[in-house]
Amino acid sequence: MTETELLIKKVGLKVTSARVKILTMLEFANPRHLSAEDIYKQLLDEGETLGLATVYRVLNQFADTGLVTRHNFEGNSAIFERASGHHDHLICQSCGKIIEFNDPVIDTRLEEIAKEYHLKLTTKDLALFGKCQCEDHNSSNDN
Repeated sequence: MTETELLIKKVGLKVTSARVKILTMLEFANPRHLSAEDIYKQLLDEGETLGLATVYRVLNQFADTGLVTRHNFEGNSAIFERASGHHDHLICQSCGKIIEFNDPVIDTRLEEIAKEYHLKLTTKDLALFGKCQCEDHNSSNDN
């Protein structure tokens, strides 16, 4: 049994070819964040016959079990990434680029704020939005 199959089984899901293909795709994705539509299109390009509804169902099952993380950045459609430990995100509002980062100072401060308001943090999902230096908007005056 492959590592991917073992992961699927470990979270209590039946090992199916659809689940293995989708989890493998997320494991090696570049960029790391993919929508269900991105995954569906890649599967079609590879000659797979999975439907879009199946892709959504599998991704939701993976998110429910913690194998993947679902994000809805600024009201856009959901994107998914293989769960790989905590990190935060910088998102360019012009080109859609997503940069992952970790900052222990920010993490500590968020814990302090939560404690100040008598809240024990169980999850944290920090996303910062702005405009990067990409060519898509370098020439505009609103940088």
